[in-house]
Amino acid sequence: MASDSRCKNVLLAYQSLGIIFAHLSISPLYVYRVTFSGRLRHHQSEEVIFGAFSLIFWTLALFSLLKYAVFMLTVDDNGEGGIFAIYSLLCRHAKLSLLPNHQAADEELSSYQYPRNCSTRSAPRCKRSTELLNKRKNFLLLLVLFSTSMVVCVAVLTPAITGNNLHDRIAMHFNSLLASVLAFFWLTIGMAFDVSCVLLVCLFVIQHKGIDKATSMLSPIMTLWLLSIAAIGLHNILVWNPRVMQALSPNYIYRFFNSTGKDGLVPLGGIILCVTGAPDEMFHDLTSEYLFPSTQIAFLCVAYPSLVLQYMGQAAFLSKNFHALPTSFHASIPHPVFWPVYLMAIFVAVISSQSAISGSFSIIRQTRALGCFPRIKVLRASRWINSQIYIPELNWFLMVLCLAMTAGFRNMDRIANAYGDSLNISSDIISSSTFSGDLQILTTFHLLPFGFPVIAWITQTIVVTLITPLMIKLVWNKNTMLAIAFFLLYGPIETIFLVSSCHGIPRGGWASLLISGIFTAIMFIWHYATKKKFLYDQHNKVPMKWIIALGPSLGVIRVPGIGIFFTELATGIPFGFTHFLDNLPVFYQVAVFVCVKTVPVPYVLPKDRYLISRIGPKSYRLYRCIIRNGYKDVNHKEDDFESDLILCLAEFVQLEAEGSGTLDRSTDGRMAVVCPTENLGMRVENLDVSAALGGGTKSTVLQKLQARYFKESSQLIHRRSVQFKLHQTMFRDPGVKEELLELVEAKRSGMTYIIGHPNVKAKPQSPFLKKFAIDVVYSFLQKNSRSTSVTLSIPQVCLIDVGLNYYV
Repeated sequence: MASDSRCKNVLLAYQSLGIIFAHLSISPLYVYRVTFSGRLRHHQSEEVIFGAFSLIFWTLALFSLLKYAVFMLTVDDNGEGGIFAIYSLLCRHAKLSLLPNHQAADEELSSYQYPRNCSTRSAPRCKRSTELLNKRKNFLLLLVLFSTSMVVCVAVLTPAITGNNLHDRIAMHFNSLLASVLAFFWLTIGMAFDVSCVLLVCLFVIQHKGIDKATSMLSPIMTLWLLSIAAIGLHNILVWNPRVMQALSPNYIYRFFNSTGKDGLVPLGGIILCVTGAPDEMFHDLTSEYLFPSTQIAFLCVAYPSLVLQYMGQAAFLSKNFHALPTSFHASIPHPVFWPVYLMAIFVAVISSQSAISGSFSIIRQTRALGCFPRIKVLRASRWINSQIYIPELNWFLMVLCLAMTAGFRNMDRIANAYGDSLNISSDIISSSTFSGDLQILTTFHLLPFGFPVIAWITQTIVVTLITPLMIKLVWNKNTMLAIAFFLLYGPIETIFLVSSCHGIPRGGWASLLISGIFTAIMFIWHYATKKKFLYDQHNKVPMKWIIALGPSLGVIRVPGIGIFFTELATGIPFGFTHFLDNLPVFYQVAVFVCVKTVPVPYVLPKDRYLISRIGPKSYRLYRCIIRNGYKDVNHKEDDFESDLILCLAEFVQLEAEGSGTLDRSTDGRMAVVCPTENLGMRVENLDVSAALGGGTKSTVLQKLQARYFKESSQLIHRRSVQFKLHQTMFRDPGVKEELLELVEAKRSGMTYIIGHPNVKAKPQSPFLKKFAIDVVYSFLQKNSRSTSVTLSIPQVCLIDVGLNYYV
């Protein structure tokens, strides 16, 4: 068993190389070039080059190795990593959730309890104080949402930078005059037809295909890339300057700042580029498919040594070739292997962009599940990898932003330089490039400002540093000094990196802050309005005495069929139900109030998903069904909802009659956890659409209309038609058989979905800022987001929308 486990970890480590480390391993292409692009280019000496490498080495060791690979990979929520994993743990164990829909039955989920938190002592005093202060909860949520926005920002910037890099370097064996002519030709053609934009469009168009078919290719490419840059680095160390190994000593960091003075502080924004991708790849992309042992093996055994050798090799090369600083990576490649490595770099850059885009899909899916993002359609992009999803709206929105960033900033750069400066820079580089057999690297310097990814990355890692001490104290119940030590170790260093990166804000870094600020505002306003709407529902729910006073008929005519009333309330009757009865005094024979809610756990097992209870006496035929999903769950079987619901109701009826206390079932008052099975009095048979639509008590005209609708939309909505029949068995209680027969007959007559269509408005006396957030921003988002019926794949012929006014 131990050998099988080791083999599995090694195999997963190999596969994780193709998915997790693409962004981190592409950094050697531009770290030295960006670091020495400012004032540091005036300090060209071996001591400064070695000092820069020493900074890179210890930054890699402190952040990528120690913080993420060793420590943060152990901070997981049932195998899932990322900022939302920490936030969900805090919501569960420190009661930091702002949406009050918690139930005692949620704590009985198998994935709810954190394995390390085995203590049964009372909550610490700081935990109890945190629960009472909503301001702290709002601040924590804002931090999480801002970090999430930065992940989306990286998904915009990485493909943009990749698209520019793919055509900003051309290597040729020509003389300087011909190369200058080609440079001018390349700039002119670039204005008329930007190849990078075409590449970006192709990248986003293929997103719906997922990466399951390409996974077998990604790992070999990434493994070959890492081994290649490691071999090139080792070659440069041995050929150019073996003394570079002395720079592993932190003493060279002191000598670096001693030589450069204040000019050495600003380039720290370039140094930090060596670890971009560490949080969003190793930590945020940690999933149950790639657990932390395999990720650690891949990083410690392959990725980390390869990166160290590559950065060391570049330093050895640059210490003898200062003129190659603008093209450090490409210039350091030995001439015979230049083109193979260049082509591999293109593939790795595309893989890095793919990883960033899929990571944004995952983080937005989690944000939506916790009620912080407008309704969107989430689809599975991979048959085998559960974490690979596709969000159409987000994909096209990211593409538009990416194209705007690519085209907009390139044009601004050209206008500012007025053609001449860029061409002169290119010519100067070409004329000075005489190394490696007249190999010229043509660089037009039309890249997007590298302040973008620096600010996005440093913001993410600072948020992780701020939240992790809460995790250590409130979830792990460790000593407060350990939490403080973690913050003091990384907080000051990350603050220095952040300050050194701020010089890039006026030169383009403002765009990343603008994008992330807009996304943060959208998510927080949506969460705020959702919370207010939930509290309004909770405050205005119908008293149970009123329902009982109406009698079994509910004061209206009960017609055959099942009415499914969607609500966000887990308890009580929503006021929208009375609004429906007042305007249409007819309701169905069986009524089910369905609440679809997200529990702060990554996944909910199918056996724990449904909570069923009865509302009022049995003769009322009113039921409640709570469907619990994790923040990473994706509905794979929307078409089976109806059959699962009927099976759960039938099982609940029998469990109630037999006494749920005699069975191994969890209960929450009158609610029972029910798993849909086919062995408790029900038998499911597959029928075709026409057979399922026939029969019942529907009129002939309605049956024809419904049959025509399903026939026309069968290619879009593959709904499985089923019919239920009772076994010919004896029941102890005749009322159970009667209720089950009535349930089967109601299902045969048809199911109708009643969904509230809320119109949320701020109260007249509300302040201006609240009115703007609710009446303008939230209203716009609500009108332009997916409707509930679309996200649940409900046919329009089975849908009734109920207009509801909310004044919050």
